[in-house]
Amino acid sequence: MKKLTVLSLVLFAISLLSFKTNNKKAASNLYPSITRYIKNCEKNFAQIPADRKLELKKIASFIQAKINTEKKVSLIYICTHNSRRSHTGQLWALAAAEYYGIKGVSAYSGGLEVTAFNANAVRALNDAGFKITKKTDGTNPNFEARYATDAPAVISFSKKYMDAPNPTSNFLAIMTCSHADAACPIVHGASAKIATPYEDPKEADGTPQQDKVYKERCQQIATEVLYCFSLVKVSAGA
Repeated sequence: MKKLTVLSLVLFAISLLSFKTNNKKAASNLYPSITRYIKNCEKNFAQIPADRKLELKKIASFIQAKINTEKKVSLIYICTHNSRRSHTGQLWALAAAEYYGIKGVSAYSGGLEVTAFNANAVRALNDAGFKITKKTDGTNPNFEARYATDAPAVISFSKKYMDAPNPTSNFLAIMTCSHADAACPIVHGASAKIATPYEDPKEADGTPQQDKVYKERCQQIATEVLYCFSLVKVSAGA
């Protein structure tokens, strides 16, 4: 009986280790600075309001269902100008999938209008650990965003949500601003639409609080996106 008990404890410990490794197996591929940032964000999960968590859990459920049935999922983060919040959501979704070892996740961003990837948002994301560099000039330049050693660069620029390279069907539309949510009651091609609006950091542009506000918004979006992905269960064979 004693031997059986010891064996059971050993098997239980192995199963716990396997579960932990399975859900964090890709973390080492992220840049160390992003991993540190994520670990700090995880400490703030409990501070997310209960009503907000209900909407975030809907996103997690959509991701889970698609991964279970199709082994892949597409997300488009949408705000009016595709300049700040939507880019931030997209990049944190990709980093979150990498961190939690969730394969098959494709994340995009788009807007209702075309402007440019805002320099203040780029700076906040770089400060969080991403490596974002400008690759072209002009009013709507292309940026190359990287978050992990073995992941392809994300080519980031302002675009409408239906423009390439975004998918045109079978995706979840995640509305990151109230204006876009109200102005676009139906997102064409979306399998579902869920609104998790954030205050626009643009309001702080040119003020002494500018960098602080952008930093706070980046952390808020990161924390909530990470919370979503932390709820997705990864199968043992993934």
